[in-house]
Order: sequence, then structure tokens, then C-alpha cells
Amino acid sequence: MLDSIRKPIQTELENYQQHFRSVLQSDNSLLAAALEHLTRRLGKMMRPTLVLLCAREGGEVTPAAMHAAAGLEMLHTASLVHDDVVDESDMRRGQRSVNALFDNKAAVLVGDFITSKALSEIAQTRSLEAVERTAWLGQTLADGELLQLSNTQRSTFCQDAYFEVISKKTAALFSTCARLGARLGGADEATVSCLEHFGHLVGLCFQLRDDIFDFDESLNVGKPKGNDLREGKLTLPVLHALDGCDDYHRRLALKVRAHEASRLEIQELVDFTIQRGGIAYAESEMQRLRAEALELLHGLHDHEVAQALALYLDYVVQRNL
Repeated sequence: MLDSIRKPIQTELENYQQHFRSVLQSDNSLLAAALEHLTRRLGKMMRPTLVLLCAREGGEVTPAAMHAAAGLEMLHTASLVHDDVVDESDMRRGQRSVNALFDNKAAVLVGDFITSKALSEIAQTRSLEAVERTAWLGQTLADGELLQLSNTQRSTFCQDAYFEVISKKTAALFSTCARLGARLGGADEATVSCLEHFGHLVGLCFQLRDDIFDFDESLNVGKPKGNDLREGKLTLPVLHALDGCDDYHRRLALKVRAHEASRLEIQELVDFTIQRGGIAYAESEMQRLRAEALELLHGLHDHEVAQALALYLDYVVQRNL
């Protein structure tokens, strides 16, 4: 499926990979080691692929769009490095996190370095909108992380608060990728807005799939099962299960949120979530958002791009890692 998704931008994506690696280099030995570790595996390149596909819909994958793809992926990478410090995570994308390989101080500085490189890439788009949108994105990602932290102090459970967090932490990045790709590729205003909305919905689906992973023991997704609960994060499956439940399980959820639950108590909440249909509910919400996103593709001008974006969305929803 990935080959079909990338077909309209295969050459541009290869150029992107070379550019990304060439920019993230340093003469400092410690920094160079950290950067080499991070760029050794570029993953599925979901966000750069979205930028470049949306640019193709606009008519051309311009050098500005290429710089935007690199800059946004660098900002994302930096946010993950910083998130791992905040969450004290040892693993990222199936390999050791930067803070686990080095230490928290080094990881924070590596994240800062990558952020500065991201800003340099965005500046090379020569687009004020790209600069302003990226600044907004940086603020929104931090706001989402802080909002998630503040939610752990609440004594109530709210799905609206959950969607606000994932809108800021995940969907904002996908919507920015789509918007700037379309804008820098030369798309008209209606198409830019359409693809921005599409990106937002893709981001929501992406996070819902990630949250479902946390309950599936059969998948190898590069993070321990129940990891979200161990970090005190109550995601949509749990929140649905808690709706209208008894006091015992609400107290158990608050204990998990406060990082006071034992391993057995976390497993008890996992089992309760599954029994109460939390996974099925999250799956149904993801399919609802997928259907809404697919409708947006009917008005695109480039049929090949529309097909690739439909496959892109299906990959997000169906992926198992």
C-alpha cells in the first residue's frame, strides 16, 4: 500500500530523504551520534508524504514545499525527543529513545538543535504564512502537552477534553502538513482549506489508532502494552468505558491517572475497558472520521493524488504499527 501511496511523488520523496539527512548533521560528536541515531530509521515518512502529496495536488512539488516537508518533520522529531524526556520513555519507534541512550540534559539540547534546524528549513520556503503557521504549530503542540498534563489532575472524565488534547498534539501537525503542502504547491484557497480539514481528520484517526494499540497484546508497535495507562493517560477507549460506570472503577481510573495504581490494577482497568466496549467504540469513532475525510477528496483536481490520499487515510486507519 505504501508504494501506491507514494507513486505520485516517488522521486520527490527520495530527494526529501537525502535532504533531511544532509541537514541534520553536526561536527559535535555527541550531537552527531544522537542525530545519526534519529535519522538511521526515517519510519514511514507519513507527514512528509502528506506535504508532498498535497503540493502535487496544487500542481507542483516546489522547492518551498520540500523545505516545508523537512522543517515540519524536524519539528515533529524535536517534539518527540522532548516528549520522551517529559514522559521518561525508554523506547521510541521500536528503538531506544535519545534520553535513554544519553541523558535528559543531552536529549533536551538535541531537541532544541533540531527545532532550530526546523525553523531554518521553514524560513527557506520564503513564505510568511509558512513561518506563522509553524510558529502556531509549535505553540499548539506545547499547549496540547501541557493540557494533557493538567488533565491528570482532574477528578472528572471528559471525552471533549481528550479530543481537545489530540487535536492540539496530533491533528494540528497533520493539518499543517496538508495546508502548507497545498499552499506551497500552488493550490487555490478552496483546495487549501479542504486539504487542511482532511489533514485534521487524518490526525484524529492516527491518534485513535495509536490509542487502540495500547490495548492490543498481539501487536508489536514499539511501546509496551498499557503504556498510556502507566503514564496516567486515559484515552478514548477508557473514557467511554467509564461513562456511567460504578464508583469502584471510577476510583480505579483516578488511581491510574495519579500514577498510584499497581501493575495488576492497570491490567484490571484494561480488562474493564475491553469488556465495556471501549475498543469497539474507539474503532467506530475512527471509522466515522475516516468517512468524513474521504468525502473531502471528491473535489480534488488530480485523480491520482485523490486516490493516493484515500489510500493514505486507509493506511492510517488499518496500520498495525
